Amino acid sequence: MADGQGASPARGIIEPATLVAIERAARLLRAGDLVGMPTETVYGLAADALNPEAVQKIFAAKGRPADHPVIVHLPSADHLPRWAASIPKDAIALARAFWPGPLTLILRREADVPDEVTGGQDTVGVRVPAHSIALALLQVFGSGIAAPSANRFGRISPTTAAHVQEELGERVAMILDGGACPVGIESTIVDFSRDVPEILRPGAITADDIARVIGRRPRVRSEVEQGSSAQGGADAAGRLDAPHVPRVSGALAAHYAPRTPLRLVEASRLAGEAAELAATGCRVAVLAISVGDPQDGRLAWHAAPAQPGAYAHDLYASLRTLDALGVDLILVETMPAGAAWTAIADRLGRAAVGSGAEDDET
Repeated sequence: MADGQGASPARGIIEPATLVAIERAARLLRAGDLVGMPTETVYGLAADALNPEAVQKIFAAKGRPADHPVIVHLPSADHLPRWAASIPKDAIALARAFWPGPLTLILRREADVPDEVTGGQDTVGVRVPAHSIALALLQVFGSGIAAPSANRFGRISPTTAAHVQEELGERVAMILDGGACPVGIESTIVDFSRDVPEILRPGAITADDIARVIGRRPRVRSEVEQGSSAQGGADAAGRLDAPHVPRVSGALAAHYAPRTPLRLVEASRLAGEAAELAATGCRVAVLAISVGDPQDGRLAWHAAPAQPGAYAHDLYASLRTLDALGVDLILVETMPAGAAWTAIADRLGRAAVGSGAEDDET
């Protein structure tokens, strides 16, 4: 359908985020189409969260399982009661402390929130993004926008408009260019649908950050997973045997993955293992923090920032760069210890599990 007068604009085009472009993006959303939207974390594939048919287009474009919920982005915390019921005081405290920002709250849903958004669950994930373009679009649109990462399901999340265009092309009506995402990894997800708050996906906001606001440390799902995995507690889809835990974005064992096989290697073994593999004729790319480039012409060596914030900012772009080299294997130095590296380690662990598989184009 034409947007305005004359022929319909070409789809999948990157547009500078002028006020005119933002207003056109809002019109496209109201018409049930998809828009690439920058946020501070990663680029989102945006649709009207109250339009079930529009949300279904997200799943079709991404190749995303229908029972996988999507996060609803809100113009402000004032919109929270429209989407969530019986909001705990600790959730309100976190919203006041960290919104706009990279924090998603899992709350009991209002009855009329579409099942397509929640994956058929009785919970909904909501956040207010800390990106001026995302907030401007939300304000013009005036309601919640469903926006999972704008990439094929399970693949490396996009942190530039060009990444969205490469991944989705004409599946998206337009892409608002907001530059490189400043955070670079997905939001922290905190579940408030049960008795004890629990981090279901780590992000830039840590358990210690949350504890300073609500006066108690939340449970951390990754710590629970480590114990359950040791006892064989995962199902065939990579989810743990805990049906009471809400399904959330990014919780599958395989996610954020390059097509090239990826392996995590400790710093003490990284250079040696890379050289040994190269000697066998294996084409190897390396992403390293603390290990210097051995100047081995057989290796594609990529130095990563030593600070966690900068590493997270560069992570997905670095993986895309290495994935495009056509090598046989990507070796990534394991993360240092410490809470600041937890979210990055989580993404890389899931990337290693999911790497090497081809997309199922349907």
